[in-house]
Amino acid sequence: MMRSLAALCLSAALALAPGLARAVQPAPAPLSPPTKLTVGYVKVGHLAPLSLVPEEAKKLGVELDLVEFSRYADARTALLAGSLDVAAVAPADLAISLAQGSTSMVGIMGVGGSKKYVIGRTGVKLDSWDDLKGKKVAIGPGSAVWFQFAATVTEKGIPYNSFQAVNIQGGGANYVQALQRGDVDAIVCWEPFESLAVMEGHGFFAKNLEYSQSKSVGAELGMIAASRKAVETKRDAVERFVWSYIKAQETLSADPARFADAYAKLTGVDPKIATEASKLITLGAVVSPEQLERQAKAFNELGVIQKDVSGEIRKYWDASFVAKATGR
Repeated sequence: MMRSLAALCLSAALALAPGLARAVQPAPAPLSPPTKLTVGYVKVGHLAPLSLVPEEAKKLGVELDLVEFSRYADARTALLAGSLDVAAVAPADLAISLAQGSTSMVGIMGVGGSKKYVIGRTGVKLDSWDDLKGKKVAIGPGSAVWFQFAATVTEKGIPYNSFQAVNIQGGGANYVQALQRGDVDAIVCWEPFESLAVMEGHGFFAKNLEYSQSKSVGAELGMIAASRKAVETKRDAVERFVWSYIKAQETLSADPARFADAYAKLTGVDPKIATEASKLITLGAVVSPEQLERQAKAFNELGVIQKDVSGEIRKYWDASFVAKATGR
């Protein structure tokens, strides 16, 4: 499976580089009466704009009910079940849902990108990709960062079975604890837990093991999706949510200190950790239908998704929300 993924990765077009948040158009007219949207999210730094969105959306006649989830996968399940109108999900979740036969998710926009580094345990040598061989590496099977990592090691010619992949269940704190206990030599995780491990002295950024630039997966950290029902019955409210979100991205991109503050507010981490972690993130859409198509094909080749749904992605991606909010 990994050989076929490598072939695909080498032939695919380069992933899009992280971009700045897009400039928004003047605010749309408020809805009357107000409309409620139920929005699912996870406590991760690249969704920091969500800390500003409820107040902005309220001015536009949209009342948000924010529902916290531990994982993107749980938010995806709730969205597909009809419990949510909008959710932050992983870039792969559209392909996963289509492969499972569900057509009720509509992709809307990306949220941001960043460089991703393997986090090594303090004292462990990780100067090159070859140094992974024989090491115990904590991963979240099927997670967004795992897809990035697996694609990258394949492109680098590192056999996946040359190191021991240790499956970690649950939230990011479990990865940090595994690193602290010495159960693993490295972790493939997400912020703020990467910076937390480093700042607490348990680990370090292995700067030569950067895995966000694989040709098939790219640097996107997540995306905003909506239920088809919400797109059809609450379109005006979803449009205003998207406008508010992009406005918040624009605000935080222009003010690093405020970005760090919003990061800390959403995730609950120490402001010092939020300040350092936010420096790694570029807010704004990275993902595109073309990139999602490459991901879908790669995941099928990897054997994670049993059906190649790359040809269906565009039917379930609606770029009009962002276009209306930004004028392009």
